Amino acid sequence: MKAFIAKHVGAEINPPVFLISAFLISAFVIFGAAFPEAASALFTAIQTDIVDAFGWFYLAAVAVFLVFVVALALSSYGQIKLGPDHSEPQYSNLTWFSMLFSAGMGIGLMFFGVAEPIMHFTAPPVGVAGSVDAAREAMKITFFHWGLHAWAIYAVVGLSLAYFSFRHNLPLTMRSALFPLIGERIHGPIGHAADIFAVLGTMFGIATSLGLGVLQINSGLAFLFGAPESIMLQLGLIAGITLLATVSVVSGLDVGIRRISELNLLLAAVLVLFVLITGPTLFLFKAMVQNTGAYLSDVVNRSFNLYAYDPKGWIGGWTIFYWAWWIAWSPFVGMFIARISRGRTIREFVTGVLVVPVAFTFIWMTVFGNTAISLDMGVLQGGISKAVSASVPTALFTLLQALPMTQIMSVVATLLVITFFVTSSDSGSLVIDTITSGGAANTPVWQRIFWALSEGVVAAILLAAGGLKALQTASIAAALPFAFVLLFVCYGLLKALRLESQRKLTRDILPDMPMRGGVSMTWQQRLAGIVSYPDRAKAEAFLRDVAGPALEAMSRELDKTDAKANIARDDRKVVLEVLAGENAAPFKYGIWLRRYDIPNFGLQEPPRGEAADKESYYRAEVHLHEGGQGYDVLAYTQEQLIADVLSHFRKHMHMLHVIA
Repeated sequence: MKAFIAKHVGAEINPPVFLISAFLISAFVIFGAAFPEAASALFTAIQTDIVDAFGWFYLAAVAVFLVFVVALALSSYGQIKLGPDHSEPQYSNLTWFSMLFSAGMGIGLMFFGVAEPIMHFTAPPVGVAGSVDAAREAMKITFFHWGLHAWAIYAVVGLSLAYFSFRHNLPLTMRSALFPLIGERIHGPIGHAADIFAVLGTMFGIATSLGLGVLQINSGLAFLFGAPESIMLQLGLIAGITLLATVSVVSGLDVGIRRISELNLLLAAVLVLFVLITGPTLFLFKAMVQNTGAYLSDVVNRSFNLYAYDPKGWIGGWTIFYWAWWIAWSPFVGMFIARISRGRTIREFVTGVLVVPVAFTFIWMTVFGNTAISLDMGVLQGGISKAVSASVPTALFTLLQALPMTQIMSVVATLLVITFFVTSSDSGSLVIDTITSGGAANTPVWQRIFWALSEGVVAAILLAAGGLKALQTASIAAALPFAFVLLFVCYGLLKALRLESQRKLTRDILPDMPMRGGVSMTWQQRLAGIVSYPDRAKAEAFLRDVAGPALEAMSRELDKTDAKANIARDDRKVVLEVLAGENAAPFKYGIWLRRYDIPNFGLQEPPRGEAADKESYYRAEVHLHEGGQGYDVLAYTQEQLIADVLSHFRKHMHMLHVIA
């Protein structure tokens, strides 16, 4: 079917994912548009039940995600590249950071940078509203909601997808993250389901942001030019943003999205520097240090605080809501940051994804949030609080009205909101197109246009019908099953990294048999050692006829020197021990016979019989003073075995020289 579509329609799609996703999106839009009140009531009820029953699970899962990615970065796995060992990053650090910031939560900072601190200030979960304590608590809560936890969720998805796609050549789609768990079945129904869920989450998240975001742009235009706040203007804004996003997505990742992301970062820097300079500058520097310290000192407590002993509905409407929202958005953001992160190490990836955006976010929230609270407690006497209470989208413009150059900076702020929406829309379209095409990198232009326009249409219909609330609550409800999926993704990634680490360890510890100690092995001898499964009799014969005499020859030669050597042996091992000095650590080289079951992938038919030993094979493994070395020498000759002993003995003597 895929080949037929490619030939006759000119499309590069995965039919089950493309068609089912399109059908479900259409059905949901029709339901939300035709029955907005019923849809809103249904999904709000579902969301409430989920918060009550699974709020503990959301907090625990997100804490696990944060610990998981930080532990990976600090471990030896951090050196592994997201791509072949020779690969290099595709983008400069500045461009990479710009795209991370723009796609991740740039628009959210514009919308909530002033509003959220003020809302916590006027309605804190504990304490007296409008007090100094409420101000401190407001910034601690805001930092927590926009800090490391959110980006850790994105990092789990992005890291897993980048690793399996760029290092193991699997499709850049959600299904690939499940490969260590279900293997080739990712190409069947389970994989299709994972990709469909990612498409729905991305489409609903982008459409909701477009719908809600035009409210802020409309507020900015009303503030600047007295434009009416009407549904027709908002639909026109959606059309305009969708058109810009379409142009950007057609231009591709390296031109459209990259350039607009860099523009976003520039405009954001201009805006935050303006407020920093014209606002209470010294206070903001002090607040930044104190806010960061308060966040770091309290992050563990807040990560697990459900107010279990003092139940509060506040946490469901804020912390759990945010955690679910970040999880719902993670297929989109995670896949996008995976696509732009090829060639970076796991440590670079985690550091970049966690530290850089979070650092900029903390600066942003301090500058805008603390400035708003300072003005609200001072010269404006509650003016910003009243504006936020009346209309959240007006919060930013109310703040700018209290600062110099109001008109100019309001234009900059409105332009920044627009460009953030464009980057969210075009990067979302690129992600959906990648998923529905089965991970194809170069798809027809019309497919990217189709998804970019679809986002605008979905947002416009639901905005006009009043169904955006239903869409938002549906996305949050859908985050619950995906949270379970992400836990499996963490397990699968860890399993794959352990396997890769074991492969590397095996390469490092296995001796270079052809030239070990200058004694070469024939290729026939090497091959026999790889594919044969020696029985007990053959292994014991090797120990008796090859290993024992070789180590005894070494012992006799050592006895001619000042070193003291002795041999210990039984029917399962032979060990050479050498004392090179009275106070020196002894050198031990032993060969131990170890029994294994013949693997089901063996290249020969395993022997059958009543005795269990006949279904086993033996390895002659080298053991040094520090333990088993994990490689087999049963195919060695006496000369080759002596050469291996000399190689280890030389390293031992060098070690004694170094520590002397």
